Amino acid sequence: MLDPAFIMLCLVILAALLFDYINGFHDTANAIATCVSTRALSVKAAIFMAAGLNFAGAMVSTKVASTIGKGIVDAGQVTQMVVFAGIIGAIIWDLITWYYGLPSSSSHAIIGGLIGAVAAHEGFAVLHWAGLKKIVLSLIISPVIGTAIGFVFMVIMLWTFRRTSPAPLNKGFRKLQILSAAVMAFAHGTADAQKSMGVITMAMVSYGLLPVFDVPVWVKIACAAAMGLGTAGGGWRIIKTVGKDFVKLQPVHGFCVETASAGVILGASSFGMPVSTTHVITSAILGVGLSKRLTAVNWSVAGRILVAWVLTIPASAIVSAMVYLIFSPFLGK
Repeated sequence: MLDPAFIMLCLVILAALLFDYINGFHDTANAIATCVSTRALSVKAAIFMAAGLNFAGAMVSTKVASTIGKGIVDAGQVTQMVVFAGIIGAIIWDLITWYYGLPSSSSHAIIGGLIGAVAAHEGFAVLHWAGLKKIVLSLIISPVIGTAIGFVFMVIMLWTFRRTSPAPLNKGFRKLQILSAAVMAFAHGTADAQKSMGVITMAMVSYGLLPVFDVPVWVKIACAAAMGLGTAGGGWRIIKTVGKDFVKLQPVHGFCVETASAGVILGASSFGMPVSTTHVITSAILGVGLSKRLTAVNWSVAGRILVAWVLTIPASAIVSAMVYLIFSPFLGK
C-alpha cells in the first residue's frame, strides 16, 4: 500500500506544476503585451518566443527558489497538506484574476497562499517574519523602481530623439522592441518559475526525500517546462488589459517599458529577491505613460489593477486557509 504522505507529496508536485502552467498563461502579458499592442510581433509569434525564453530563464538560477522555500517557514515545520493548500489557494486566485483580465501577481498569490496555509496549520508564530519582511519589501519597492525607471528612460529617449519624426522613430524601435521583449521573457523565467521550484523542494525536504534544501535538476526542468507550456497557451485577457487598455503605446514606449522592467527583474533575481514581474512591468508602463501626460493613463484601469494588487496576498491567504481547514480532516494535517 502506498504511503499516504507520499501520495500527498505527488499531489503537491502536480499542483505546483499546474500553478507554474497557470502562471505561464496568466503572466504571458508581462513579456509580450507591449510588443503585441504596438504590432512589433503577432500574438502567436510573441507567445512562442516568450515560451522558449521563459524556459531558458527558469534554468539559470535558484536564488529566488531558496528565498521562497526557506524564507517564509522552515520546511520541517510544514506538512504536505500545508504546501498543497497554499498552492491551491494561489491557483484559485490566479484563475479569478485571469477571468476578469486583471494583471495580479502570481508571486503575491503563492506567498499569500503559503502564509494562509501555515497560519491555519500552526498559527502565525512559526512564520519567518524577517524573511517575510524581505520578501514583502521587495514586492512593494520593485513597482516604485519600475515606475521611476520607466519614466526616466522614456524622458531620455524623447530628449535624445526629439528632432526625429515619429514615423521613422517607431519603425526603428519596432525592431528593437522584439529584442527587449525577448530579454523581458527571459527575465520573467528567471523570476517566476523559481517560486514553484522553491515550493516543490520545500515539500521534498518536509517529506524527507532531501536532507537539505537544494533544488534538484529535474525540478528545474519540470518547472521551466510547465511555465513554457503555459506561456504557449497564451493569455489574451491580460494582454489586452496591460497592452491596450491601460496606456496606449508606440514601439518606442514599448521598448522603454520592456528594457526598464527586464533590468529591474534581472537585478532582483540575481539577489534572490522574489519581485512580481506583473507589478514591475505594469508600473513601468505607468511611468512611461506619465512621461507623456497624466491623461495618457487610463486611471479607471489603474484603479482596478491596484485593487487586485492590494487584495492578492490577503485573498489568497484566506482561500488557502479555507482549503486547509476543509480538506485536512480527509487528507491529513
